[in-house]
Amino acid sequence: MAVAEMVMEEWNGSSSANLTRTVLLTATSSSYSIQRSGSRFVEFRRRVLAAFVPEGFPGSVTPDYVPFQIWDSLQGLSTYIRCMLSTQALLGAIGVGEQTATVIGATFQWFLRDFTGMLGGVLFTFYQGSNLDSNAKMWRLVADFMNDLGMLMDLVSPIFPSGFVVIICLGSLSRSFTGVASGATRAALTQHFALENNAADISAKEGSQETVATMAGMVMGMLLAHVTRGQPLFIWFSFLSLTLFHLFANYKAVRCLCLTTLNTERTSILLQHFMDTGQVLSPQRVSRMEHVLPVWINFWGSKSSSFLYRRIKLGVRISSLKHIEMVELFNLASSLYKKGKYVLLEKEKIVEVIAHKESTAADILQSYIHALMLASYSEKGSSHAESCLWVDRYYSIFITKLKSSGWNVDRLLAPSIIWRADWMQHSTNEKDN
Repeated sequence: MAVAEMVMEEWNGSSSANLTRTVLLTATSSSYSIQRSGSRFVEFRRRVLAAFVPEGFPGSVTPDYVPFQIWDSLQGLSTYIRCMLSTQALLGAIGVGEQTATVIGATFQWFLRDFTGMLGGVLFTFYQGSNLDSNAKMWRLVADFMNDLGMLMDLVSPIFPSGFVVIICLGSLSRSFTGVASGATRAALTQHFALENNAADISAKEGSQETVATMAGMVMGMLLAHVTRGQPLFIWFSFLSLTLFHLFANYKAVRCLCLTTLNTERTSILLQHFMDTGQVLSPQRVSRMEHVLPVWINFWGSKSSSFLYRRIKLGVRISSLKHIEMVELFNLASSLYKKGKYVLLEKEKIVEVIAHKESTAADILQSYIHALMLASYSEKGSSHAESCLWVDRYYSIFITKLKSSGWNVDRLLAPSIIWRADWMQHSTNEKDN
């Protein structure tokens, strides 16, 4: 009678597309054998790597995850090195190590510093909180620049003893903007990287990477602080050199990002190219074309036509309109925009979007694209009728091509629309007496 033999394999991996065979088992009624695949070093490396990269890496994240994390870790390393220099200067200015310094005086100064930062964070969130995810790249750069400015003020504070408290409070205020903007943009980027609904895992592993960068930066910062102690020239040279590298690394990091969400500028770039060629650009092409610096910096070297999206105002309050504008609004709402969930008004080269109270995210996206078309046509002397005709003919084609090119067309990333309107048309019948 033949002896039955069974062979079983053990595979390791978080997804079916990324598996590695680890064990081969062969068993009969009288024998049993096990054959392991790979070396112990490979297994150890895999386990260590699992503490720093998401499960299923690299298939569980977008292709721009690795280059972004490399540059982000490098900029974080430079931040923690400089932090040791600025903290050393700040503690010296407060009076640490001096017999004339009092505990209550140092505590009060530190209290004012932290209180100012907390208050600044709340105010910044109030004014810009809803705008952070729509311009994640720009705010990421602004956040790190404000952090650099805050550390610079800490380093400068001992030079001006009479204005020490004011300077450290301004530095804390600057860093408070960093905390809010960096945290908000990081959340938006984490959602972008997550391909398998693994945002929590990506966030946790990013924390591990940042911890390692922090520890390395602290050790290197302590060594640098010890070497440059009592040598102001070397301290300033080291700080400014690391600051320039920090700004460069941040710029490279955001330039690596290839976001597929639609914000105001990316939508404007895509629409302009579609109007010219009938085709839609890929997210990779658009990421190289969009601006990552604040618009007032880009304005110096760019043509005004590049900033067509700056001429659009979303969610205009109807009570702010003048009488003649209200008359035009009524006429447009009862004619060209009768079936829509928005109305467009053109005023001094600015296109204002009045959103209906029942308008959805898809309606807001359509209203914005329609407003871009109206702004573009107004430069050529055309009117509302031509822009409405374009929307009727080509809008659905444009959206379909955006989807096929990998763009997320679920919503437009823009500041929240808090003012909406409702319009109703009533017919009146006059009877002769």
